[in-house]
Amino acid sequence: MAAYDFNAPRLFLDIPMHEGARHTLDRAQANYLLSVLRRDAGEPVLVFNGRDGEWRAEIAPTGRKAADLVLRAQTRPQTPPGDLHYLFAPLKAARLDYVAQKAVEMGASLIQPVVTRRTQGDRIKLDKLRANAIEAAEQCGILSLPEIRDAAPLAEALAGLAPERLLVFCDEDAPVADPVAALRQAAATGAPGNGPVPLAVVIGPEGGFTPEERTLIGDRPNTVRLSLGPRILRADTAAVAVLALVQAVLGDGRSNGLTEA
Repeated sequence: MAAYDFNAPRLFLDIPMHEGARHTLDRAQANYLLSVLRRDAGEPVLVFNGRDGEWRAEIAPTGRKAADLVLRAQTRPQTPPGDLHYLFAPLKAARLDYVAQKAVEMGASLIQPVVTRRTQGDRIKLDKLRANAIEAAEQCGILSLPEIRDAAPLAEALAGLAPERLLVFCDEDAPVADPVAALRQAAATGAPGNGPVPLAVVIGPEGGFTPEERTLIGDRPNTVRLSLGPRILRADTAAVAVLALVQAVLGDGRSNGLTEA
């Protein structure tokens, strides 16, 4: 039997969750369930708030185009979020939406836009960034939402990283080498032991970091320069590639810590 029910629709609700709790759907939510999905009274909906796990709720219509959700039982307990910070130079709107969704799918626990010399994206709209994070979490069965911070200058964002957090610097000028070996070596050097390593990833703008910014990042202790291969990747492609790589080697996708498979 599948571990997750992909047939039931899933909604994020920012309310306390317990058995018998009742929530009145807003117009958009009611339209989605009743008109778009054509769900009927008593049919299940999975709901979560990022704090109380996931719950099975049932639809209780209160009008032709209105309904409540009544929580019946918890389907999954809340699990601890990962510890992966995603720092990125803002991109243009459509690609920014994509990157935000993929970062959530890949387990980012914090999303931090950083302003660089060559940043070309528009001003970050945090409400839209959060909406994309919610949509990705709803669709992919994720229980926790990432913290979303306002844009900050690169130097300020780097200074806010704890010294023990390993920063993965995606550097197109880094020597092309085995990225798995490089990550394991950096993690073993910076954080002795076999426990989880607090992680951060920084992705530059479309035009790349300036020499001064590259020096700023490279001079930070507990930082590893990482090549993603012989090809130059777009910023949104690089984000997905490095987040998947980091999670597989050091994050919640690994099977046996820092030891060789």
